[in-house]
Amino acid sequence: MAETRTEALHQNAEGLDVQTPEAILAFLANAQIEASKAVHGAIPAIAVAAELIAKQLKSGGKLAYAAAGSSGLMAVADALELPGTFGIARDRIALLIAGGDEAFRTLAGGPEDDTEEAAAAVAAADIGKGDCLIAISASGSTPYAVQALQDARRRGAATIAIANNRGAALFSRADVAILLETPPELIAGSTRMGAGTAQKIALNMLSTLTAIHLGHVHDGYMVNLTADNIKLRDRAVRMVAAISGKSRDDAARLLEESGGVVKTAILLAAGAANADAAEKILEGTGQKLRPALSAIEGSKGR
Repeated sequence: MAETRTEALHQNAEGLDVQTPEAILAFLANAQIEASKAVHGAIPAIAVAAELIAKQLKSGGKLAYAAAGSSGLMAVADALELPGTFGIARDRIALLIAGGDEAFRTLAGGPEDDTEEAAAAVAAADIGKGDCLIAISASGSTPYAVQALQDARRRGAATIAIANNRGAALFSRADVAILLETPPELIAGSTRMGAGTAQKIALNMLSTLTAIHLGHVHDGYMVNLTADNIKLRDRAVRMVAAISGKSRDDAARLLEESGGVVKTAILLAAGAANADAAEKILEGTGQKLRPALSAIEGSKGR
């Protein structure tokens, strides 16, 4: 295999093991900063990818992640937080990780070469037309990720590839290619470091912009969150109070009336007749709160 950037030696790596602990840590910190800068060049592609994912989710499709090793861990970190943060139903998110559940205990390297497992995972998740699959691989050539993307595309799904090497095999097979051209790792090939950092940032950006397209964010508030613990219930009350201008007590009462749905509570505060009426207004605005508030304000003037 030809050497790629993710396998090359970093310019500061020579003699690393005989440096002082402070110097080593400084090199490591700076390498993370260098890696994070690579995301800026991918902003146009991430914007296109977010629009594609939002389109599929709006139409009732699923969002799937396929990856192995440390890229798989980045995928898990992003995917598992979408339901709680943005209220995306858990059954609309599919995680395809090389090695399956065992990967969370051993993260063995062998499964990343298992193309049969990848094909079986795509079939088991029923990924197909109307869905979107994101394949993530630092090298861009991990057999599991490549096979999953190929099978998803063959079955009619939209596909997005995220990799850290220019000319990656994943890119030629994807609808949208996101290149995160990170520098060589300070520990050559240890892509859990810089490449993984860039992947995590890119996935955060991608899922957040998708949520904005879906109407799950308003003025920096996660207005579609699932408030399933004390902290999040308190956050929901604070959001309703801040956006509506009501007191915390009123916000808590409105949330109770809305069944805990933040956007519905805010529309009740704005003058919606009841929760059902508020939900109908949201349906008419594609679940976006700002135009829903404008619709209520406009109806007052008629």
